[in-house]
Amino acid sequence: MPGAGVVLSDGFNVDRIEAPVTFKAYILCAFAAFGGIFFGYDSGYINGIMGMKYFIQEFGNGSATISSSTKSLIVSILSVGTFLGALVAGDLADSIGRRTTIILGCAIFCVGAALQCASAAPKMLIGGRFVAGIGVGFVSAIIILYMSEVAPRKVRGAIVSAYQFCVTIGIMLASVVTYGTQNYTTSASYRVPIGIQFAWALILGVGLFFLPESPRYHVRHGDLEKASHALSRVRGTPETSSYIKEELAEIVANHEYEMQAVPHTGYFSSWTNCFKGSIRKPDSNLRRTILGTSLQMMQQATGVNFIFYYSTSFFQLLNLGVDPFLLSLITTLINVLSTPISFWTVERFGRRPLLIWGALGMVVCQYLVAILGTVAGGDKTVVKAEIAFVCIYIFFFASTWGPAAWVVIGEVFNLPMRSRGVALSTSSNWLFNFIVALITPQMVDPDKGNLREKVFFV
Repeated sequence: MPGAGVVLSDGFNVDRIEAPVTFKAYILCAFAAFGGIFFGYDSGYINGIMGMKYFIQEFGNGSATISSSTKSLIVSILSVGTFLGALVAGDLADSIGRRTTIILGCAIFCVGAALQCASAAPKMLIGGRFVAGIGVGFVSAIIILYMSEVAPRKVRGAIVSAYQFCVTIGIMLASVVTYGTQNYTTSASYRVPIGIQFAWALILGVGLFFLPESPRYHVRHGDLEKASHALSRVRGTPETSSYIKEELAEIVANHEYEMQAVPHTGYFSSWTNCFKGSIRKPDSNLRRTILGTSLQMMQQATGVNFIFYYSTSFFQLLNLGVDPFLLSLITTLINVLSTPISFWTVERFGRRPLLIWGALGMVVCQYLVAILGTVAGGDKTVVKAEIAFVCIYIFFFASTWGPAAWVVIGEVFNLPMRSRGVALSTSSNWLFNFIVALITPQMVDPDKGNLREKVFFV
């Protein structure tokens, strides 16, 4: 059926008839989005085990609490590894392929998960989370790149949003598992949630062996035959089809134009290309890089990972008389149920309006939580209202900034700088993830800043 006009990198409009989006194409892209479960579960399980009595006794040297500094390091060290992994992944994706880089990330992650499973003291757990973080960095940076390059244009926003949906499912599964093991009186209380991570890494790593490489990767390396074959597989359409020939020709034309505009002359120049041009020019590489890194920075600056990393401990501080593990499970369920809304809205209303209105909604909810906590903190009715606004805040994040920030970085970079641009943006996400995870206990814990609900002002 007729497609909309296509804008090439040189600015000329051409009309192209796009291949129908087949069920096979949806399945291939949806499986790639499974990487979100891998990432989400790893981010989510730590929230639960940090509130477990056995874990606190084991890793707090027999005391009733784990120190704020140890807690911060255990949670945040994953983001350090992920930051480094995401930076390295961009180069690997260009040299050995998008798919192979993700598989390698799964293997590295399994090593880190094994170290965490075997740990009985903070040092080994911290080391394991650092190694696992490198693997998560590979996957989180390149899975978006891979999906944005194989997904049909007309549903690309929805498909990439599915990645964030899988992240929310991963966080929810982690909450379900920790809710079920919280009262175990053995090391199984934390080793079972950690061990389950192996399943997600194996499913993703093994499954990718059966998926094609990105057609754009093959075009980048001048192998048009492999590019045609890969494009045929991801579209579920024969190579002889005019759909495939026209789309491949467009990919090649875009690549040739982009290479003329930004020549690839060496390793360091390929990185410096990301910072060339003027920020005032909409199509400059510098503007693209600032946009991608700023979006990912702001996604973490919303503070949503305070909820997903520390909500169990935070709800324990509020003394609600309700199981904090159950409350954490409810917040993750809201996260899961809200994200699919973006599948439609991101295509219907566009990326920018979604980000603007989502930010406004989060601001209102966070200020209400902080103001209520300041004016009438401790009152049971007020605390319940605060939790309600926390849930609404999660709804706004999950339906807007959660998926839309990933969609934008998958689309904004041209082919010569795409892998490095996505890597830089993802690294920005993990850098600010690290900052949030590191400083939050210092702000909230009673023996430190004791901000409690006031942390939402920040």
